[in-house]
Amino acid sequence: MIVGLTGGIGSGKTTIAKMFHELGVSIYIADIEAKKLMHSSSEIKEELIATFGKKTYIKGKLNRSYLSNIVFNQPEELKKINAIVHPRVGQHFKDWYAERSSEKYIIKEVAILFENGSYKQCDKIITVVAPLETRFERLLQRDETTRAAIQSRMNTQWSDADKIALSDYVIHNEDLENARAQVAKIHDEIMHST
Repeated sequence: MIVGLTGGIGSGKTTIAKMFHELGVSIYIADIEAKKLMHSSSEIKEELIATFGKKTYIKGKLNRSYLSNIVFNQPEELKKINAIVHPRVGQHFKDWYAERSSEKYIIKEVAILFENGSYKQCDKIITVVAPLETRFERLLQRDETTRAAIQSRMNTQWSDADKIALSDYVIHNEDLENARAQVAKIHDEIMHST
C-alpha cells in the first residue's frame, strides 16, 4: 500500500516522516531523491543543460542558485524542469517500491503531491498541517530566507483546506509529542486495515 504524505512548506512533513520511519515504515522522500537524480542521472543532466545552458552544472555539480534564479517567479520555466525530472523520479519510485512490495505499507513524502497529480497513485493520503505563524518561524530558522520569499512559495501550493478535503488523515503538527501520538494512531489503523 502506498501512503502519500504531504503538507504545505514548513508544516513539518519530514519530521512526521521520521516518526513513521521510527515505527519501521519505509520512507521515500521525493525531493531528496529528485536532488540525487539531478546529480547522478546523465539523461537529466543532458536535458537540463540543453534546456537551460551550460551554467546549469559547474564541474559536474548542479548549479542550484543558477536554476533557482531562472525559475523564481517564472512558472513556465519551473514546468520545464519538472517535465525533465518528475518522470525519472516517478520511475525511480516504482523501482524502489517494487523492492518493498511485501511491506504492509510505505510512505511517499511529496511536497506537491496534489499539485502534480501524484496523489492519484496513493492508496491513502496524510496531510500535515501547522499554524501559519509556526510555519513561518520554522522556515525563517531553517533557511536563509525572508517572509516574502516564503509567502511566494506558499502561494504556489494548494491551501490546507483543499488538501484536507482529499486526505484520509490529517496530522496537526504543533507539539511533537502530540504529533507522535497521531502518527502512532494512524500507523496502528493502517497496520490493522485489510
